Amino acid sequence: MPRFAANLSLMFTEHAFLDRFDAARAAGFDAVEFLFPYEVDPDAIAERLQRNHLTQALFNLPPGDWAAGEKGFAALPDKFDELQRSLHTALPYALATGVKRLHLLAGNADSRDGAAALAFRRSLAVAAHFFAPHGIDVMIEPLNGRDAPGYFLDDVDHAHTLVREMGIPNLKLQFDVYHCQILHGDVTTRLREMLPVVGHIQIASVPSRQEPDGEELNYPFLFAELDRLGYAGFVGAEYRPRGKTEDGLGWFASYRAGT
Repeated sequence: MPRFAANLSLMFTEHAFLDRFDAARAAGFDAVEFLFPYEVDPDAIAERLQRNHLTQALFNLPPGDWAAGEKGFAALPDKFDELQRSLHTALPYALATGVKRLHLLAGNADSRDGAAALAFRRSLAVAAHFFAPHGIDVMIEPLNGRDAPGYFLDDVDHAHTLVREMGIPNLKLQFDVYHCQILHGDVTTRLREMLPVVGHIQIASVPSRQEPDGEELNYPFLFAELDRLGYAGFVGAEYRPRGKTEDGLGWFASYRAGT
């Protein structure tokens, strides 16, 4: 059975951020993820995790000015110092929460730019080396151009090839089913091929990015396929609820913790 993690940046937003941990546990989740924790004290997050017996599945490394459209630094040659500082910013949060997966954002750059490609490889190697002593995997996630125009890493096949070529044990692919369907389709075949280097999976309906209970994708089939493939990682529910989060959890009913 898949191990679902509620994304607290998108789900349970009816509540203040720290109260979303309580709401996720009450709804039956035993793991959570979110985009960025950096405006909240790490010990406060750790306390909510411990109080609710929740596992922190994933969060992102600092992105720069997210509100202004920045999406990381890893593929930006002139932002390497900022990339290095971001690793130190994230580490106290990683240690406090016990997270074992961190997503390194590539940034906005031309995917055909050779200098950007070299900078990205360098950043991946540095980040993976930095977090390896702490038992933390570094994730890279391709994003579709409709949601993230101009993002450097915009091809799932390229990301898969890159992870395999670099051969760094704690460098993994973050496989977002929503982005893959929009970029390429053929999700199941790619999952079967890429699963050996997948460290985290995320889901949402396509095209609305709402509850995974309809539209283009047959999620019950995909969840069963993950079981058949022996995937033991987390599946992040990274979607925007149509209304109140708790009212849209019918898709999750048979997977709730303890059922």
